[in-house]
Amino acid sequence: MPVFKIHHITKYEYDNPVTESVNEVRIYPYQSGDQEILQHSISITDQPEIQQFTDYWGNTVGQFSLTHPHKELVIESKLIVRTTASSQLQINFHSNWHELKEEREQQMGLMELAAPDHITQQPLINEICDQLFQERKSVASVVESCSEFVFKHFKYTRGITNIETTIDEILEYKSGVCQDFAHLLLQILRTMHIPCRYVSGYICPNKNGMRGEGATHAWIEAWIPQYGWAGIDPTNNIWITNNHVKLAVGRNFKDCSPVRGTFKGPAHQDLYVFVSVGYEDGHVFKATNRVQMEKQPKAVEESPVSDSFASQQQQQ
Repeated sequence: MPVFKIHHITKYEYDNPVTESVNEVRIYPYQSGDQEILQHSISITDQPEIQQFTDYWGNTVGQFSLTHPHKELVIESKLIVRTTASSQLQINFHSNWHELKEEREQQMGLMELAAPDHITQQPLINEICDQLFQERKSVASVVESCSEFVFKHFKYTRGITNIETTIDEILEYKSGVCQDFAHLLLQILRTMHIPCRYVSGYICPNKNGMRGEGATHAWIEAWIPQYGWAGIDPTNNIWITNNHVKLAVGRNFKDCSPVRGTFKGPAHQDLYVFVSVGYEDGHVFKATNRVQMEKQPKAVEESPVSDSFASQQQQQ
């Protein structure tokens, strides 16, 4: 089983001092049987006390505050993890839709995750579902078909979407990155009443050159009857592998954002994200991104509260 050393730095720079910065981080590896945490540490500017709690979705969340004036905020995570994901051959490809209905109706959490969002272009989603749904096929097979549809009909293109891009816009652009592909697949599966959830994490580089590797990444997990949660990556059209490291789960990206928070101050901010993945053999893959953001207007009188979640890096 592979062991990865993941170094993740999120850096905010402000052109004027800001105060009362209150933040949440979801950069703790998710507790599951698919990954073993060998070592993990988080370092933050000025070493504030981090309060940890478990959120509604089972994610470990850290909260911290910087009350004094500052022009920089750096959040650094160092993780050593061994991935032990099961082979896709173990996924139950025989469970049927009747079994799915029974399991869904017995668990309120599954019912919540099986309800699609309200979007303008839902008729287009319905057409996609009519094309892909086949009751004679197993639930897992249909999930595969839906992932393949997103992979083949939507172009992987960076820079045309952002963290607030809607499913309606993704359908219009027919392009996007992993975050967009995950949201689109969730809407398709939920329209078929398949419980599914968004997953935030990393995809570690391998010799196959998967899209989005070496950076924060997103995929989805679908509920397969008689099996449970099974991860599938529509950006690469594969069931999750030992190259996927999971950080958080939720209904959508907003439940899984690696960093979100607020601050007071008439300041513009720049965001830089650095991710490196190291292997046991010493090979290291590095990537640094400067995140493009809309400039915030400077305050004339009182300092506004700005939402730094809105400037979080889009998952690639």
